[in-house]
Amino acid sequence: MPKMNRAYYSDSISNFCAKSSGEILGELARHTDFGLEQSQRDAWLEEIRILHSALRLFEGSVYFEFSIPRMGRRIDAVVLIGAVVFVLEFKVGEKDFPLHALDQVVDYALDLKNFHEPSHQCFVVPILIATRATNRPLALESVAHQDRFFKPIKTSAEQLEVAIRAILDRLEGATVDRERWESGRYRPTPTIIEAALTLYREHSVKDISRSDASAINLSRTSDSISSVIESSKANSHKAICFVTGVPGAGKTLVGLNLATKHLDKATELYSVFLSGNGPLVDILREALARDKLQRARERGERLKKGAAMSEVKAFIQNVHHFRDESIKDAFRPPVEHVAIFDEAQRAWNLEMTRNFMRRKKHINDFNQSEPEFLISCLNRHSDWSVVVCLVGGGQEINTGEAGISEWIETLLRKFPDWQIYISPHLVDSEYAAGELLSNIKDRRNVTYKKDLHLAVSMRSFRAENVSSLVKAILDLDIQQACTTLESISPKYPIVLTRDLSEAKRWLKGRALGTERYGIVASSQAERLKPDAINVKAPLDPVHWFLDGKEDVRSSYYLEDAATEFHVQGLELDWTCVTWDADLRHSKHGWEFWSFCGDRWHHVKKTERRSYLKNAYRVLLTRARQGMVIVVPRGDEHDPTRSPEFYDPTYKYLRSLGIPSV
Repeated sequence: MPKMNRAYYSDSISNFCAKSSGEILGELARHTDFGLEQSQRDAWLEEIRILHSALRLFEGSVYFEFSIPRMGRRIDAVVLIGAVVFVLEFKVGEKDFPLHALDQVVDYALDLKNFHEPSHQCFVVPILIATRATNRPLALESVAHQDRFFKPIKTSAEQLEVAIRAILDRLEGATVDRERWESGRYRPTPTIIEAALTLYREHSVKDISRSDASAINLSRTSDSISSVIESSKANSHKAICFVTGVPGAGKTLVGLNLATKHLDKATELYSVFLSGNGPLVDILREALARDKLQRARERGERLKKGAAMSEVKAFIQNVHHFRDESIKDAFRPPVEHVAIFDEAQRAWNLEMTRNFMRRKKHINDFNQSEPEFLISCLNRHSDWSVVVCLVGGGQEINTGEAGISEWIETLLRKFPDWQIYISPHLVDSEYAAGELLSNIKDRRNVTYKKDLHLAVSMRSFRAENVSSLVKAILDLDIQQACTTLESISPKYPIVLTRDLSEAKRWLKGRALGTERYGIVASSQAERLKPDAINVKAPLDPVHWFLDGKEDVRSSYYLEDAATEFHVQGLELDWTCVTWDADLRHSKHGWEFWSFCGDRWHHVKKTERRSYLKNAYRVLLTRARQGMVIVVPRGDEHDPTRSPEFYDPTYKYLRSLGIPSV
């Protein structure tokens, strides 16, 4: 039988039990990435001894150090017996079963269940073995499965065989086919944080992305842009690419993949990933720096946080800092020949840029919009350069964001020689560039490339049409919303409530392991204070997104609500979307309101209405696995929270078929 290349060691249980500990240890040692330390050697020997004893009466397969690329970790052991995939995590020398260890084994098991195709239909059972724990009755009645996925089992080394037997006696099903299981595709859908970590460790985007026939493969989009970069370098051209995609389609992932391919400043292909999304930049930098420190500790190396962060900052930069550095020397080209601009639609228009330069930089005669200045910086190169614009449709959420039209106008006015590569979907209404694009369609240096569009959301691996559902809801397309909701609801639960406490219970009951959940709300949702949600209170998105369940600043505590500005470009597994009276449903359509002083005021400007609608578009598309929407009941004694502000919105959402809890 073929050996599994994702495990350091794999074999049938009978062959495994027939081999000596030394033979198995030797094979494990040959495949390890680092020098084998005594502690790891001793741990493996103990695990081998325990499994030799526990598995001797079973038939199946065993895998040691099974790779989980999405998480950058390895499972201690995976065992296939009958219809069950057992995921084993050993805590050698431990007497107790700490929460973080239980979460760890659940995370590993969930990864297989969700992303390893042959495991989808298998029973998946996570087991945590504390090797020095005292024997106690197994509480198997508390580990009932949902969708063939079990809650974690806690056992001592001596009771492992009993636990496996007890599970097998409960279940019936077809025996897992070893060859099919080994050769099955692993199609992960990482969060953007997980993707950044994995790519920075020099993995390929192919290792961490799905390859569904229904979705354009991310690697194809990356390859298409790479071909533009290579052609531009070979022919001394300057080029710009516009990459489009639905919310969560993987645009940022494409940009990170390109940037991580070219981290060496000594090469002409050196690239930089730029974003005007401050929280995203801060979170990714912190996550990468923490990971570098952790990996250095695992290798026994000493590394200071400042040194780790310094390296990361060169890879991911805030676009405004890049701009400011380029202002200091108005003629010298940047060191990078390739600049990837994430969320290019959020770049500042001329008025916003000019006002900022006058107020903050004391430059009174600045006369370029952000797109124009950024292109001009790369235009300083005498030979070649490439700008990659990652464009989200309908996601401008703040005053002064120019949209993609400013990029097109800039190219028309100032850079006629640049090669322009365009996603065919840039003409779609949500990008608001169709009219301008018609002015350049006959230019000889304009090329439409279908691979520059990512059509299917990757954010939710359970339901790819969530973004379509949200669009239909916000566009008041009731028939389309009902149809789409019906198609996704079995795999991607969406529920409605009027009670925030009930919503919190729902979130906690759904999330497993370290699946992240949190409360999100519009930045204009100022009358949620009676529910202890203050959107004006300071929130550190780094702690909110990265810290664990034990930290009160983390999203897990369900105390701080993140706004659209904190979460755009990022995602959680489960969200609680709290819907205030800033966006109200009525018989005439949506009404747009802003709370100022002691009362609500109508929002009249078209631009501000668009920002408010887009804020809810962002909030409703953050969840990977499901969400609960809270529409408060209001208070008939509070004129700022009258039930009539909330009831029509709740009734509209219920009319679409969203169930209440």
